[in-house]
Amino acid sequence: MRRAAFPLILLILAGLASPAAAAELIMLEQPGCPWCARFNEEIAPAYAKTQEGRRAPLRRVDITQAWPADLDFVERERFTPTFVLVEGGREFGRIRGYPGDEFFWYLVGDLIAKLDETQHE
Repeated sequence: MRRAAFPLILLILAGLASPAAAAELIMLEQPGCPWCARFNEEIAPAYAKTQEGRRAPLRRVDITQAWPADLDFVERERFTPTFVLVEGGREFGRIRGYPGDEFFWYLVGDLIAKLDETQHE
């Protein structure tokens, strides 16, 4: 019986560690987007090294390609860039457009604060 339970335990543990449950900042982008390029110059190189980037890693989705199945719950956008904060199959908010480096940090901080508030409810 122990032997039969081991694979089940591994499946349960793998499900708990699933990245689908972790917070992500989804960046909806497309080729030729000048504001996406500006974000890539001003924010992207540092994002993963920040507290925000560790809490909600950046995931890029090209809106001209097939939509990822694990993001079916996210409403599609035509405007790029759009940043969508998700966790556990739920959207917590979005930023439409790239407002510049200082305002971006303020807005993404507000989104992550909403995410953290729900964990204390």
